Amino acid sequence: MDWIYGIHTIQSMLKSAPERVTEIFVQGNRRDERLQKIRHLADLHGISVQPLVAHKLEARVNGRHQGVIARCKPGKTYDENFLLQLAEDKGKESFFLFLDGVTDPHNLGACLRSADAAGVNAVVVPKDSSAGLTPIVHKVASGAAESVPLITVTNLTRTLEKLQNSGIWVIGTTGQSKQLIYDIDLSGPIALVMGAEGAGVRNLVAKQCDYMARLPMLGEVESLNVSVATGVCLFEIVRQRM
Repeated sequence: MDWIYGIHTIQSMLKSAPERVTEIFVQGNRRDERLQKIRHLADLHGISVQPLVAHKLEARVNGRHQGVIARCKPGKTYDENFLLQLAEDKGKESFFLFLDGVTDPHNLGACLRSADAAGVNAVVVPKDSSAGLTPIVHKVASGAAESVPLITVTNLTRTLEKLQNSGIWVIGTTGQSKQLIYDIDLSGPIALVMGAEGAGVRNLVAKQCDYMARLPMLGEVESLNVSVATGVCLFEIVRQRM
């Protein structure tokens, strides 16, 4: 079982995957409107809501729980076969985000949230050297961890090659590129590859990309947080598609 916490996170789970929620614990003295919505959704799906004192909530989760936590069955896992079928179904509308070596759960959660907002079909991460769907990821993603499939693959390079063979263009990012992200045609089927802070996109993965691009950095800092950079790049793709 997994623990998730936070008002919006649990509301989203109750709306998108209520069958995963087995029980909910609410801080005993909380009666505000937002928690009443959770109680109502839980009642609709026959899910037990039990009172619990604050320090016992805090003992079960490591984060700002906002007075509510929930015990959940593990979410569905997705693999490369699911991704390839999704690419076939979406065709020219394919829109994927690859995260190469993003191990910070806060960054993964923020990337999932941006991916959901931008209409990304799925987020793809390597089996090793990546954060998983932890309670922190669920909290930061604010519901996006339930709406955007997180696909785990063994070899990013091989997976990208298979997508290219199906007609999807792969765009990688690096601060060393001479080409700006704004100068590339991003209106077709796209897989965007973002690397971890510091290490960036690995060399083998970068060599597999059709284009490498960068964001203009006009100040003193050399790079953006990966989740911020991901949001900027995703919405440039959205802008061009619109």
